[in-house]
Amino acid sequence: MTRPFRLALPSKGRLHAPALALARDAGVEIDVSGRALHAHCSQWDIEVLFARSDDIPAWVEDGAVETAIAGRNQLIEAGSQARELLPLGFGRCRLELAVANDSPVRAPADLAGGRVATAYPATTRAFFEQAGVEVQLVAIHGSVELAPRLQAAEAICDLVSSGETLRQNGLRAVETVLESEAVLLARPDLEERLGHVAAALATVMESVLAARDRRYLMLNAPDGSLDEVIALLPGMESVVELLGPLRAAGASSILVLPIEHLVP
Repeated sequence: MTRPFRLALPSKGRLHAPALALARDAGVEIDVSGRALHAHCSQWDIEVLFARSDDIPAWVEDGAVETAIAGRNQLIEAGSQARELLPLGFGRCRLELAVANDSPVRAPADLAGGRVATAYPATTRAFFEQAGVEVQLVAIHGSVELAPRLQAAEAICDLVSSGETLRQNGLRAVETVLESEAVLLARPDLEERLGHVAAALATVMESVLAARDRRYLMLNAPDGSLDEVIALLPGMESVVELLGPLRAAGASSILVLPIEHLVP
């Protein structure tokens, strides 16, 4: 018996809510009540599994699931051969090399022979190897920012979003190691039938993302005001603040509708 197509989503963490919302907007209707770690979506005829984000790249690579949503940083750290189908635009963050504010370090080369604390040893090691700088990695899971204060390391390499956590802990960024965001992944060896499903899912998700923050605008405009009305329209964005000026320019019967899907 052929098993169903499987999609893995983060079970918790900062990617969970936006990934679940995107899946639902793409027609993957699932009930996540209770502690169930799997659900079936009849509309797509796929099975949805919920897993730790760090485990998801391995699930995709070994064929346990056909597609999944995870952070690009997790994909790279795992060294997974899973294919990136689509960047999703949420969960944006950076893997930053940082040191204490009073540190003399100004560039990665200044850390030669020093210690770097990180929860991303594979990515950090590859970064320093490419830079030709030899450092000692200190693997830490949680509270990485404390390492310089505790004199456990001269620098850290950790994920940041706004950089506020670094500032609050007396740290400053030296260099960005990696830019990351949530991505849709696929098994590297999908057979044709499953590949069509993965491609269709990617297309629908892309259409949902393209439609967000966009509106469909319809209006009536007299011939004498047409040029003025057209000059106010920059495209499909910034509709709300244009309603007053459009009306003042002579437009009437203005109708603004949300867009659920937009295929670029």
